[in-house]
Amino acid sequence: MKRFLLDTSALLTLRDDEAGADRVAEVLNLASQGKAKCFGCYMTLMEMYYRVWRDESKAAGQLAYQQCQALPMEWLSNTDTLLVKAAEFKALYPLSIADAWIAACASEQGAVLLHKDPEFKPLPIAQELLPLKVGKSQ
Repeated sequence: MKRFLLDTSALLTLRDDEAGADRVAEVLNLASQGKAKCFGCYMTLMEMYYRVWRDESKAAGQLAYQQCQALPMEWLSNTDTLLVKAAEFKALYPLSIADAWIAACASEQGAVLLHKDPEFKPLPIAQELLPLKVGKSQ
């Protein structure tokens, strides 16, 4: 069964109906039918909450967080092996702390990382890059 880990950028793409939203919806639909497995990193929940709160409102951030938890995804939390893998990615690649954790979750699950973030490109993990926003910085 195909395994995916959805980065924050993928979930924001779906939420904001950006280019690539159809692909994120397709992956989630496969998961809801039991044809794929979807994962998310606990850091993504925090990123969704604070980014929507910052850009819109606290209530919107809280709603986005709750909506993420309702998706057909398994949310991964910290473990010792995950911490070591995140530290390795952070030590060896120019990633943010959140992206190191997210990449480590994808690696640990043997999942394809679905994302829009070019900084993931050098990582030795399976990836699927969604179309980047046109005319806006990431």
